[in-house]
Amino acid sequence: MSQPSASPRQDIARGGRIAFQGEPGAYGHQACRQARPDMEAMPCLTFEDTVEACRSGAADLAMLPVENSTYGRVADIHHLLPESGLHIIGETFVRVHISLMGLPGTKVADITEAMSHTVLLGQCRNFLRAHSIRTVTGPDTAGSAMMVAQAGLRHRAALASPLAAEIYGLDRLADEIEDRQNNTTRFLIMARDPDTARRPNAAGRADMMTTFVFRVRNIPAALYKAMGGFATNGVNMTKLESYMVNGVFTATQFYADVEGHPDDPALARALDELRYFTSALTILGVYPADPLRAEQRRSD
Repeated sequence: MSQPSASPRQDIARGGRIAFQGEPGAYGHQACRQARPDMEAMPCLTFEDTVEACRSGAADLAMLPVENSTYGRVADIHHLLPESGLHIIGETFVRVHISLMGLPGTKVADITEAMSHTVLLGQCRNFLRAHSIRTVTGPDTAGSAMMVAQAGLRHRAALASPLAAEIYGLDRLADEIEDRQNNTTRFLIMARDPDTARRPNAAGRADMMTTFVFRVRNIPAALYKAMGGFATNGVNMTKLESYMVNGVFTATQFYADVEGHPDDPALARALDELRYFTSALTILGVYPADPLRAEQRRSD
C-alpha cells in the first residue's frame, strides 16, 4: 500500500502562532514546543481565551488538554470543544515530568514548602512527604514557578515542568519526582478549518483517529444499538464519555474517539448505523494518531 501523501494543511502556519492556556513554561507550552516547534507559543489566561485566540485569528492554532492518564478528563473541555467552532487536526501526548525548582544556589534541604497547582501537588505526595515539604496551592504550575522566582524566598520551591525552571531562571533541585512514572496528558491541536486528508503521523505511520459527539434518539436501548455498529464492523473505540448538556439531566451528549478515517469502509458503515439511532452527530476532527498509541498497543 502506498504511503499517504502529506496534507497541504499539515504544515499549517509554519512560523505562525499557537495558543495555549497558562503562563510560559506550562505543560501546554511544552506540548506546543513538542508538536509545533516552528511556531510561536502564545500564552492565554483561560481555555476560553485560548479558543478565542484561534477563532479570531490572533493565533493560527490552539493547543487544548483533553485528558490525563492519572486524573481523567480535563474539566469543561468536553463542553467547550463542540461549541468552539474549531476542528481537531492533531493530537500530542506529553509526558508529565515534575521538577522541584528553587532560587539559584538552594538545595532540597533548604526547602520547607512547595507551590503548584493543586492537581500537580497531588502527583508527588511521596517525595514531599519524604522531605517534610508542606504544600502551598498556586494559580497554576508555571505561574507558581514565576511567583517563586519573584518572591525570592529561599525556603519556597515550585513544582512545575523543567521548561518552567529554564524560563524563570530557577535551579532544578530534583527531577521526575512524580509518584506515577507513566503520567501523561493528551492534548488536541485545534484549527479554524477542518483537515480530513489522510496524512502520516510523526512516526510516518498512516494511523488516523476520528473524534465526534452525538446524542441518541429517545428510544429504548438506543445507545446499545448505536454502539453495535462499531463492534460488528471491527472499529476500535478508544474513548466514550457522556456529559450533561445545559445542566439538564435528560439531555446527555456523548464524546467518542475511534480509530480510523470516515472514508474507511468499516468506519463508514459504523457511522451510518450510528446516525440512524442519533438525533445529532458532529465530527469534531479527523487527524493522525500520536505514535504513542501504537507503542502502547505493542507493549500490551
